[in-house]
Amino acid sequence: MSEIIKYLDNLLLIGLPYASLTLFVVGLLHRYRVHNANCVSPSTQFIENRNHFWASVPFHYGVIGVLSIHLISLLLPQLVLFWISSPPRLYALEIVSLMLGRLAACGIVFGILRRWSSPILKKLTGRMDWLVLTLVALQVGSGVFVAVFNPWGTAWFAAAATPYLKSLALLNPETGYLAEAPLAIRLHVANAFLILALTPYTRLIHIVLVPVGYVWRAPLLYRWLRRPEAK
Repeated sequence: MSEIIKYLDNLLLIGLPYASLTLFVVGLLHRYRVHNANCVSPSTQFIENRNHFWASVPFHYGVIGVLSIHLISLLLPQLVLFWISSPPRLYALEIVSLMLGRLAACGIVFGILRRWSSPILKKLTGRMDWLVLTLVALQVGSGVFVAVFNPWGTAWFAAAATPYLKSLALLNPETGYLAEAPLAIRLHVANAFLILALTPYTRLIHIVLVPVGYVWRAPLLYRWLRRPEAK
C-alpha cells in the first residue's frame, strides 16, 4: 500500500507538474506564432451586464488578492515567515486570505449560475469553458476548504510549498515537502497544475497575455442594428 501511495505522490507531485509545464510552454509558443499573442476571448458582458458585474468583479478581486499573497510567499518566503512570527499579524493575514478566497468563491459560483440560467449564455459556453469553470471552482473551493480546515496556510506555503516548487524549477524535485501534507492540500496543488496546462488553450490565456492596453483604451460603443420594419 505504501508503494502505491508513493507512486501516486510521484505522479501528482512530479509527473503532473512537468507535463503541465510542457503543455503550457508548447501551447504558449503556438499561440504566439499562430495568433500573434492576441488575447481572443468572446465577451458576454454586452449580452448581459448586471449579473456579469456581480460574478466578474468579486471573482477577479478575490483571485488577484489570493494570487498576490501566494506570489509573495513564493518569492519572499523568509519575509512572510518573519511577518507571521507575530500572532496578531498571522491572524490578520489568515483572515484577509480567507475573506479573499470566499470573495472569489462567491464570484465563481455566481458566474456558473449566470451562464447556466441564461439560454443565450448557455449556448455560447462551450465544453472547454465548462471544464475551465469546473477546475477554477474546484481550485477556489479547495483553497477555502484548506484555509478553514487546515489553517495557517501562509506558514505551510512559505515553509513547504515554496521549497517544493523551487525544487521543481531546479529539476531536482523533492516531494517530501508535501508528501505528508493533507490530501486536500496535495489535490489543491495538483489542480493548480491542471489549470496551468489548460491556460494557453482556453480563455484563461488572458492571465498570461494581460490586456494592459484596456486601461487607457477608449470605451467601446456597441450599436444594435435593427432590420427596417416591413411596411
